[in-house]
Amino acid sequence: MRADVYNQANDKVGTVELPDGVFRAKWNPSLIQQVLIAQRANARRPWAHAKDRSEVRGGGRKPWRQKGTGRARHGSIRSPLWRGGGKSHGPLRERDYSQKVNKKMRRQAVKSVLAKKLGDHEVKFFDSIRAEEPKTRMLARALRPLLALPKKKKEFDVILVPEASEKNLTRAASNLPKTKVLFPQNLNVLDLLSYRHVFIDERAIPEIDKALKVKLSSGGKKGQE
Repeated sequence: MRADVYNQANDKVGTVELPDGVFRAKWNPSLIQQVLIAQRANARRPWAHAKDRSEVRGGGRKPWRQKGTGRARHGSIRSPLWRGGGKSHGPLRERDYSQKVNKKMRRQAVKSVLAKKLGDHEVKFFDSIRAEEPKTRMLARALRPLLALPKKKKEFDVILVPEASEKNLTRAASNLPKTKVLFPQNLNVLDLLSYRHVFIDERAIPEIDKALKVKLSSGGKKGQE
């Protein structure tokens, strides 16, 4: 499978061979949904917290004796039955929302999304994706014609995938609305679905294939990762 390669002037300069294992993966919406939900859950942090009776200040002394007063028996004024007492079954900051997803499933979901976006003409390959200077304005000028955006539209809605670490590119893209730099090993389902376009440096294709490849065990069978 081959794809066209463009330069930064948006002129076709050649073609590149794409790994079938990545860009011809089968569309699997149920797997993608499972991985997406898990990724969002793993990023979730519990903020709400209600103190139970052991955390509320005070209430160490029994309010009145057990018998003889004619009133209901109580052991602490910080019981959930009392005003100002602890909360029963309230939200806790210690709650863990994380979900486990096998590496093999996560990688297969990324392949599925990449293949779908390629089929929808939302993936484009370039001979080079880099920034000479960490200047947001220069990067915006370069991206606007590549995306055919009108001048009034401010959101670029694109993921840039360079070959390796590009500090200038990362800094330049950090101030652009809806523009993100992802390295081959950091491709994930959430970001790929959150952005419409994906621009990939042709030199990053082997790294993408390597990052998404399922490793084999010493016995020659696919090992669970």
